[in-house]
Amino acid sequence: MRNIALLGARLVLGAYMGFHASQKLWGKFHGPGLDVIGGVFEKNGLAPGRPMAMTAAATEIAGGVLTVTGIASPAGPLAVAGAMTVAVAHNRKGGLMAVRNGVELPLAYLTLALTLAATGPGKYKIGSSLPKSLAAAGAIGGAVAAGALIAKMVTSTSVDEPAPAKAADD
Repeated sequence: MRNIALLGARLVLGAYMGFHASQKLWGKFHGPGLDVIGGVFEKNGLAPGRPMAMTAAATEIAGGVLTVTGIASPAGPLAVAGAMTVAVAHNRKGGLMAVRNGVELPLAYLTLALTLAATGPGKYKIGSSLPKSLAAAGAIGGAVAAGALIAKMVTSTSVDEPAPAKAADD
């Protein structure tokens, strides 16, 4: 039962990462497409926006495929976790719920990805898992990269925010 549940969780997460990336890249599934999402990335301090959006989509696709197949586990779920960590930071101003572009959905994907990374893919997989030392190095590298992107995003000034008013000289 456990292995079937893990396979189901991997299929759901991997498929949704494919859908999510398709929205970014090609505007499929009611997505904005690369030009629009590139502008969103740029507005949130992830410049240049278009290449950053392409990188995010590539991470989501690769992470999704690796998660579904179980190849090189836990690389797939960790890639998804890295992308969703940045997405949670991006959606933080929307609050908790998805209806207001909040953190609900990326946080759910992040939680599932981390759960799969911790539990492993189960017995229904293609290929072997990564050695623990390599998986740990990848997790640390991914965490550093996601942290750097979040720091850049959080500390950048949005183009929609007015510049701070200058104090009048008395």
